Amino acid sequence: MTVHHLNQLLLVSALVLLIAVAAVRISSRSGLPSLLLYLGIGIAMGQDGIGNVSFSNAEMTQVIGYAALVVILAEGGLGTKWKEIKPALPAAVALSLVGVAVSVGVTAAGAHYLVGLDWRPSLIIGAVVSSTDAAAVFSVLRKVPLPARITGVLEAESGFNDAPVVILVVAFSATGPVEHWYVLIGEIALELAIGAAIGLAVGWLGSYGLRHVALPASGLYPIAVMAIATVAYAAGAMAHGSGFLAVYLAAMVMGNAKLPHWPATRGFAEGLGWIAQIGMFVLLGLLVTPHELADDIVPALLIGLVLTMIARPLEVLISLLPFRMRWQEQALMSWAGLRGAVPIILATIPMVTGVADSQRIFNIVFVLVVVYTLIQGPTLPWLARKLNLGDDAEAADLGIESAPLERLRGHLLSVSVPKGSRMHGVEVGELRLPKGASVTLVVRDGESFVPGPTTVLRLGDELLVVATDPVRDAAEARLRAIGHGGKLAGWLGTGPETGR
Repeated sequence: MTVHHLNQLLLVSALVLLIAVAAVRISSRSGLPSLLLYLGIGIAMGQDGIGNVSFSNAEMTQVIGYAALVVILAEGGLGTKWKEIKPALPAAVALSLVGVAVSVGVTAAGAHYLVGLDWRPSLIIGAVVSSTDAAAVFSVLRKVPLPARITGVLEAESGFNDAPVVILVVAFSATGPVEHWYVLIGEIALELAIGAAIGLAVGWLGSYGLRHVALPASGLYPIAVMAIATVAYAAGAMAHGSGFLAVYLAAMVMGNAKLPHWPATRGFAEGLGWIAQIGMFVLLGLLVTPHELADDIVPALLIGLVLTMIARPLEVLISLLPFRMRWQEQALMSWAGLRGAVPIILATIPMVTGVADSQRIFNIVFVLVVVYTLIQGPTLPWLARKLNLGDDAEAADLGIESAPLERLRGHLLSVSVPKGSRMHGVEVGELRLPKGASVTLVVRDGESFVPGPTTVLRLGDELLVVATDPVRDAAEARLRAIGHGGKLAGWLGTGPETGR
């Protein structure tokens, strides 16, 4: 490659990134998941589009897709709060195991009997589309806060169900006869156990090291965190375990370990996650050939109908039966089973292994993901409101960011008072922050001022709170308790020890 060609490549890559960043803004306004816009960019650049770029390397797409998924799962794990996900963990595990089995069986039966596919491609499609996508779900629910019980289950499910689905797709795509179901169950259980053990161990060791070893520059901490998460994936995969589960759990452990320079680390991971999503979706858009999709549109719609209206509701009903969730919650979780990048990437596995009808499998999955995301994505907020699950009381959690002031042995907390917060109308003195914490600045309507004890806080305020290191956690818990319980938090069972 010459320098001239390198310059052209860099120019095109930069332009694609700029367009993709602008697409994020469009998706947030329209309610459409950004994945569709990124796929559209790739299709527009492809051989049927204005770019006329010919690309058909499924193996390279699979490798790059796996790498992108590692980054995306690491970013998701770092942002997962253990105290929020802990109550939802049993339900999420049930959905990720029992639910996946139900979804694969029902969807495969639909593909076989309604579309006429052989059992192997039917099983592959059933497994491929059984993985939900957290980015797709939450990109359309930013403006419709849901009860923590629902968001916790959906978030944990999307982080956990990739692992068993990958194992099933690889098993169904392997040459030779498909193994007996009990053998597959044993392999899935073993790989998940190995992946979980390695992920938890690597996450704990990484957290311990980062807390006790002072790196020479703060910018090295985000790099170290992502490197440790990648090590978890590699170690899990090399040990014949689930690398995807390992990276998610390792990142979740580190994300809840109060690491140094956490805001910078979180921002770095989010940026990498966006780049991974953009590159992955654009590449998948390049891989598809639009004029070859026409014959597979009807089969994709039929299989998607079975998946959306029968398989997903049935897996939610059966998996969550022991947890006695309300029918409104089950209905929303059934409709919130959005498919995103993972199914399209997994659809490249049979192409690489040479499974018969592999191109048709990819086309069906691509059409299914695009069409049903277009249908489900924009209607999710509407459905949440109709089911009375878009509760402002659940949106009252404060946005709090912390920046360590290491030399001063303190922390600077940036607190946002959102719509629905019960901190509205509370005086600064009524916050009753622990000794060693104080509100030092309030930003309101673009103007900042130093508050007094009788200053009344309002919706939309931005607060700067300085806290010494020993009371940092207590100060944040107290602020969250006020956000949920108002000035009487502590007398109503919403004290700082719970933050709820």
